[in-house]
Amino acid sequence: MAKKMSERVAEISSKPDQIRNICTCAHIDHGKTTFSDNLLAGAGMMSELLAGKACALDFHEDEKARGITIDSAAVSMVHQFDGKEYLINLIDTPGHVDFGGDVTRAMRAIDGAIVLVCAVEGIMPQTETVLRQALKERVKPVLFINKVDRLIKELQLAPDKMQERFLKVIGEVNKLIANIAPAEYKKEWQVDVQNGTVAFGSAFHNWALSVPYMQRNNIGFKDIIDAYEQGGEAYKVLQKKAPIHEVILNMCIRHHPSPTQAQKYRIPKLWKGDLESEEGKSLLAANPKGPTFICITKVVVDPQAGEISCGRIFSGTISKGDSVYLNRAKMPSRIQQVFVFNGAKRDIVPSSPAGNVIGLAGVKAFPGETITTEPTEPFEEITHIFEPVVSKAIEAKKPSDLPKLIEVLRMVVKEDPTLKVEINEETGEHLIHGMGELHLEIIENRIKSEKGVEVKTSPPIVVYRENVTRESDTFEGKSPNKHNKLYFKVEPLEQEVIDAIREGKISEGRVKKKDLEMRDVLVACGWDNKVALSVKDIHNGCVFLDLTRGIVQINEIMEMVLDMFEDVMNAGPVAREPCVKVKVSLMDAKLHEDAIHRGPAQMYPAVRDGIRQAIMAATPVLYEPKQIHQIDAPVEHMGDVSKLISNKRGQLLDMNQENIMVMIRAKLPVAEMFGWSSELRSATGGRGNSSLVDQVFERLPGELQDKVVKQIRERKGLTDAQ
Repeated sequence: MAKKMSERVAEISSKPDQIRNICTCAHIDHGKTTFSDNLLAGAGMMSELLAGKACALDFHEDEKARGITIDSAAVSMVHQFDGKEYLINLIDTPGHVDFGGDVTRAMRAIDGAIVLVCAVEGIMPQTETVLRQALKERVKPVLFINKVDRLIKELQLAPDKMQERFLKVIGEVNKLIANIAPAEYKKEWQVDVQNGTVAFGSAFHNWALSVPYMQRNNIGFKDIIDAYEQGGEAYKVLQKKAPIHEVILNMCIRHHPSPTQAQKYRIPKLWKGDLESEEGKSLLAANPKGPTFICITKVVVDPQAGEISCGRIFSGTISKGDSVYLNRAKMPSRIQQVFVFNGAKRDIVPSSPAGNVIGLAGVKAFPGETITTEPTEPFEEITHIFEPVVSKAIEAKKPSDLPKLIEVLRMVVKEDPTLKVEINEETGEHLIHGMGELHLEIIENRIKSEKGVEVKTSPPIVVYRENVTRESDTFEGKSPNKHNKLYFKVEPLEQEVIDAIREGKISEGRVKKKDLEMRDVLVACGWDNKVALSVKDIHNGCVFLDLTRGIVQINEIMEMVLDMFEDVMNAGPVAREPCVKVKVSLMDAKLHEDAIHRGPAQMYPAVRDGIRQAIMAATPVLYEPKQIHQIDAPVEHMGDVSKLISNKRGQLLDMNQENIMVMIRAKLPVAEMFGWSSELRSATGGRGNSSLVDQVFERLPGELQDKVVKQIRERKGLTDAQ
């Protein structure tokens, strides 16, 4: 009797050299979910007739209704290559920029990415973003050029023109890899047709080709063109001659690393602990007998099974009933069930060793959590490329639903950590901060339809940032009992340091011990050696320095000082908006000798008041979020698009014409962008579309500063004294 897929998966899961952890990543509508369907059908996990139409990994109702992927979905399957069975753990990721956080988190769990590019549209802004996310996590890419059937049927390109188009796409992908990849992999990870790291095909028609497959099976591009020229459904013969799952999974097995190979170079980037320790050696070797290390990348709330935490086992073996420790939550827990994923379904397994992507029931974890047996150094925090810039106030329609809404909001944040929620239990009005209008709309619909809470929301509002324009004098913060005095100075953070934080050269978070790597980066940015070693905390792109000398009790109060530094950076003194690009220095301190006189009730107000006064004296200003968009529209609508951009306080950055289309890059304030998609469609007769390229915060024009500050303070109910 044939073995069930879950049995075959469990069998191979203990052979790390035969495991490949991969994901699909691409711009929206470039065919990822259709592509994943065909891989599932090839593994015998769904009907071949439905493949490409069922979109099996889009199993949420709103994903089916909108025809886009919103949540990443995992599936484990078995593929045979050269007489050996391999376990493929595949994660299908979203393409819409509002759900880019899901892509970032999926990258932590996998070692190889299949970058899909549409043969017609080529490299798009989101392709660049997802590739950047992959390379930041040291995930090796391979390339699949999809929708080749459209080049043959719709555009009717001659073979030499098609080749030109392929070479252009490959060249652009390699240019991105050369710019973004870690120095040692800029050349090694380049994709190349000859070595088989590039494949082309049609996910919709279920065929693909790569040079090694063509040589091995004696099939050429001519066969493809002939099949389409015959018309009708003649292309179906290609599904048998060059099935997509075989070509792609062969490519992944040959060119993507196994967990044992990948962890050697990924762990030094993801884990800041001692690599020479027992834990470090076990992580580098993906040792199934070593200490347990699991990184949680996603949490799904199942109505029947409760919270399911999806993650990657980097070391050790996890079994049902194991006692574990959550390092970020600082609490013990117990594993109730271990699962392997099968799209919308899950199969229970007794245990799973290092190198696998699994689900766990029983642990109350957040994405980014590190689960181990004993307390230890957790993995690096998962940082997202874009920040939430749009907010809505949300409240329950019925007062009796208020406790349920609070519970639901906490649940929603677990499922989607890119969403930020501010819960005000006193007034019952809560704020949700998201990536864009679509992001908040989806969350609102899910709260209503899936969680069953009727809510009403305010129109969307923009989240601003506070910053300073010059160096302040030194300001004193005094504790309520007058026994402790702290002296603070505030100044703008240097652009070189901001860039280093953004590029990931400097990690965010509190600095527990001397970080020589960070010191070297800061010295390269022009800082003095001693000052670079005095960094105590980096929070939301703001830096805290301890420049005091010879104060005995300073280490005893430092955690409290940093708590309040983070508190002020989260809500600045001008309008209680988060601060950015601020450098705060503790210059001196006079502390009471007795610890009882310098507890939190004394230190918190002293630190908070001192930093706030210093910021107010450093000429504070508001920064507004701006998005850089690429707009594609027919040439005849170029004037309409330019007019639309200038009406929205936008700035034209670049304009290129390609055939009958014009590509415009523009920087637009988020505050002016509500209803942008529909306005762009009406300005271009429904033929224009735009995609987000980047997000920046820039100083709000002087004439708008006072007006916007007043609006925000009124909305938040802040008096002049606050």
